[in-house]
Amino acid sequence: MGNYTEPELSRSALLTIDMQYDFTLPGASAEVPGTYAILPNLGSIAQAYRFNGLPIIHVVRLYLPDGSNAELCRRTLFESGTRIVCPGTDGAELVNELKPSPALRLDSAKLLAGGLQTVAKQEWILYKPRWGAFYNTPLESHLHSLRINSLTLVGCNYPNCPRATLIEASERDFRILLVEDAISGLYERGKQELQNIGVHFSNTPKLLNQLSQL
Repeated sequence: MGNYTEPELSRSALLTIDMQYDFTLPGASAEVPGTYAILPNLGSIAQAYRFNGLPIIHVVRLYLPDGSNAELCRRTLFESGTRIVCPGTDGAELVNELKPSPALRLDSAKLLAGGLQTVAKQEWILYKPRWGAFYNTPLESHLHSLRINSLTLVGCNYPNCPRATLIEASERDFRILLVEDAISGLYERGKQELQNIGVHFSNTPKLLNQLSQL
């Protein structure tokens, strides 16, 4: 693949996927196994991106109580009374380890309307209405406005939203770095498939060392 897919950290943005309490905390309503354990790595990576003045976009999911904005495969779940990452609830909030400030809360109205919530210099929150972060969102145009050509991806539950986001990013010719010890649910076959579309892999210590040298 030559040098076409090699990520450029100096022109990269960090994407965190679905790092919300309902998906993260042990015993939470929609806990994804392995997500709580990676919190220290995600926190360190976010801090390194902030220190270098590189962009961070926290991608989140919000489900209305009636399930009207849910994927078809989940509509019945919400109609039965289940509540997951419901706007305004603590379970929908970004985990503290990733927040630029502990007092930060999601602006659900703005996010659901398709807007980017600015939370710090070079740091935003973005709502995605489906699995992939690029589907019906301003993510691509926002990244282009920042002159970003590479993405570092971390977060929750590789088989669903991270995988969809990685494929969408590849379709848009972004160079992609996946941090193996900062994503839950990754499996060997998935890694092989991602390598075939040009995704590169790293781990937290290696990435932090590279960022420290920028």
